[in-house]
Amino acid sequence: MRGSFNIGRILGIQIGINYTWIFALVLFSWLFARGTFPALFPGWSLSAYWISGIVMSVMLFVSVLIHEICHSLVARSRGMKVNSIVLFIFGGVSNIQGEPERPWVEFIMAGAGPASSLILGGVFALITYLVRLSGQTDTPLLAILFYLAYINVLLAIFNIIPGFPMDGGRVLRSIIWGATHSLHTATMIAGNLGRFFGWAFILFGVANFFGIPAGFSNPINGVWAILVGWFLLHAADSSLRELSLQEHLEGKHVKELMDRTPECVNPDTFIETILHGSFIQRGRKALPVCNDSGLLGIVTLSDVKKIPRDAWSNTPVQTIMTPGDKLLTVNQDDDLNAALSIMAENGLNQMPVTGDGRLVGLLTRADVLGYLHTRHELGINKHPRPTISA
Repeated sequence: MRGSFNIGRILGIQIGINYTWIFALVLFSWLFARGTFPALFPGWSLSAYWISGIVMSVMLFVSVLIHEICHSLVARSRGMKVNSIVLFIFGGVSNIQGEPERPWVEFIMAGAGPASSLILGGVFALITYLVRLSGQTDTPLLAILFYLAYINVLLAIFNIIPGFPMDGGRVLRSIIWGATHSLHTATMIAGNLGRFFGWAFILFGVANFFGIPAGFSNPINGVWAILVGWFLLHAADSSLRELSLQEHLEGKHVKELMDRTPECVNPDTFIETILHGSFIQRGRKALPVCNDSGLLGIVTLSDVKKIPRDAWSNTPVQTIMTPGDKLLTVNQDDDLNAALSIMAENGLNQMPVTGDGRLVGLLTRADVLGYLHTRHELGINKHPRPTISA
């Protein structure tokens, strides 16, 4: 997820925070400190409201993090690689490499998150009960515990909405997948249900914003529902587009779409030379860096942008290239969908292609998009294109 930074690791999983999380933390802290807590627990000091609001917001995202960690641990126990977990404005997302190979694996992996939220809600409810028995009735501690129990239960309920890619949608997909033995059919049904719920949230938010039905006007809740609906709609559309892409490339290998004559440059070539000769004149976005011993690295237009213009004429590409020991490569006989997954998961626009231990080509997203565009223009798509909103 772009705009994110890492804050550490938990159980070997990289934890990141997206910039939108900061906005959400401030917003939720303000809502609790200036709205919820003063309305239900009058008599606290201003500092108590703000401290409670901040603690409540932080613990809310801790609960979301636990929810995502449970997803990730189940996935890892089934042999799937978990790259990271990122917290953002709508909660959290686990970056899990690949998809479950069997319906029951997806079922338990998807169900682990809502189950953990329900358990957390029960634990906080029990602690709330014990604190209340001790005689505390309107303290910040009791308020925070009560709302943590309440929100974790709501989080579980929200996540079991049967629309892909929500947890409930993944559970539904696993059930349909198991019944029909068709991942395509299951994804189409669950994905379109996700689009339905996305539009339902948007329409509900618009109505709520304008006070429909009468007496239920709440602009903040309305805007929030619209944003959640947009997120669900966007996520469902992305899932359907990914399914369409996988189907169109099914059975294809890297060597069928790669550039078989990539332009290699010598490591001593100056940046200015490749900039005008390759990037500008021939429209290249990346160039393999090679010598007689083989592939040494790759230099991209993004690498060039990091260097001041007055240094282009005397800076060799070997000083800015990504060296070979840090390069991700694919074999020419690899499955094309698998190669694209690696590119997507690592934010790459191109990957060197090897065969028999040497560079044989360059695979770029532009080449794949050009192939898909040509098929679409000729009307030879393998499957009917799913309806996807702009």
